[in-house]
Amino acid sequence: MMLTTTSALKEWAVAVDALEQGKTILLLRKGGIHEQGGQFKVGHNQVLLYPTYEHQQPSLLKPDYAHLVTPVPSGWHPETVRISAYAQITAIFQVSDESVVLALLPFHIWTEQFVRDRLKWKPQQPLYILLLRTYKLNSASVIPYRQEYGGCKSWIDIAESITVKGTPVLDDAAYTRQVHEIAQIVKENSDIDSNQPF
Repeated sequence: MMLTTTSALKEWAVAVDALEQGKTILLLRKGGIHEQGGQFKVGHNQVLLYPTYEHQQPSLLKPDYAHLVTPVPSGWHPETVRISAYAQITAIFQVSDESVVLALLPFHIWTEQFVRDRLKWKPQQPLYILLLRTYKLNSASVIPYRQEYGGCKSWIDIAESITVKGTPVLDDAAYTRQVHEIAQIVKENSDIDSNQPF
């Protein structure tokens, strides 16, 4: 049975590319300004990956990724958006300790300064570490941009259902190994506060 979904997670295009290429399995989130209730929440375990461009800043990315970004004016968006991957969110960790997040630097694409700034923003709220098993869609979809897709929010429902059928970018062993390494770092460096709601 082929499944379809309209649920999408918005993320910088450079991060979506890194997920699709198997260069990372980790995203850092505190949620967008317009998040429901002002807090980040995960409502779906299987999501399309929706690339965004407006807030990408080369200075917040490691050198291997910074050169891939061309800054765009505030409010800019493409006329169409290419959806070429989906992901299963397999684990979520809530972290407030800076030492934990800094220990995870080898596993993601952002700079140390970006991580520190994320922790300081809304300091009463934890930083969410999402681990994603990413799949390249068998057939990418190009969808028209709609105004409701804009804004600083993490989750959107796109107008068209997309079939979530594809090939994992990492094999089982490689993905499981990274999940284990990340979980160990979180566990060893803090009083772990994690949940896997799915």
